[in-house]
Amino acid sequence: MSEFFVIFGILLFSTIRLATPLIFAALGGLFSERAGVINIALEGLMLAGAFTAAVVTYETSNPYVGLLAGMAAGALVAFIFAIAVIKFEADQVVTGFAISMLMLGLPAVISSRLYDASGATQPIDKAFLLPEIVNGLPWISILAFLLAPAAWYVLYKTPFGLRLRAVGENPSAADSAGVDVYKLRYTAVIISGILAAAGGAYLSIGQGSFFTKGMSAGRGYIALAALILAKWKPIPVLLACLFFGFTESLAIQVQGASWAKIGGEDIPVQFIQIIPYVLTIIVLAGFIGLSRAPKALGIPYKKGN
Repeated sequence: MSEFFVIFGILLFSTIRLATPLIFAALGGLFSERAGVINIALEGLMLAGAFTAAVVTYETSNPYVGLLAGMAAGALVAFIFAIAVIKFEADQVVTGFAISMLMLGLPAVISSRLYDASGATQPIDKAFLLPEIVNGLPWISILAFLLAPAAWYVLYKTPFGLRLRAVGENPSAADSAGVDVYKLRYTAVIISGILAAAGGAYLSIGQGSFFTKGMSAGRGYIALAALILAKWKPIPVLLACLFFGFTESLAIQVQGASWAKIGGEDIPVQFIQIIPYVLTIIVLAGFIGLSRAPKALGIPYKKGN
């Protein structure tokens, strides 16, 4: 029985740690998509936050400055994305992928100039990482959990949230009621950039101690899957992210476990590592038809239409 509680505790804390960046990114995507802008760029926004936070933390020896810098970088990249899809009406999916592809390569170019190493930034001393509360759990994980009810309150109990949802459902009606559709969409996308970048910063200065190329490892897309699974609602988003965090934690625990064998042979580690992504595909295939996206999602708004 004591062994069960030990394993349960390991899985619990591991699930929370692994779900943290997903929660930030998914809640960021929630604001953007509730306003009618598809945010495939979550992956790139996470990478922007992770890289900037790692560089600034290393240079200043201050994780809080690094975190704020990462969030500012996410806001900047999100603003560029917003200009492309809101002002110039570029395809939101294609532009989002382009941002993510850009952020896969740009950090390598910058780090090669800063540190003569394109694969990673310099390692950060443990003393300068985001502080932990208990069992390797940093305070930013607690913040992630608090953000879900905060997002619910903002969306459903404030005038800003009402206008945001109106813009995502019927922007023409919102415009007729005096809501500035463009301004609200810009604001929502920038908020998504700040939150997604905070999740990325956690990866490099909380969960890890440096930035490596592509370290988000598809988490931005998993966060988007969690958002769809949760039907664009804050509390279900939190639960969906915990589910995906649990699958990743389980995959880690299974690696090397004595019972993880087929015919007496260890299960190849590659098969174990793809568990979270396979489950993501299965979940989307089973639930995407049951989810109703905001009616104006992905549709550029033209004033007067």
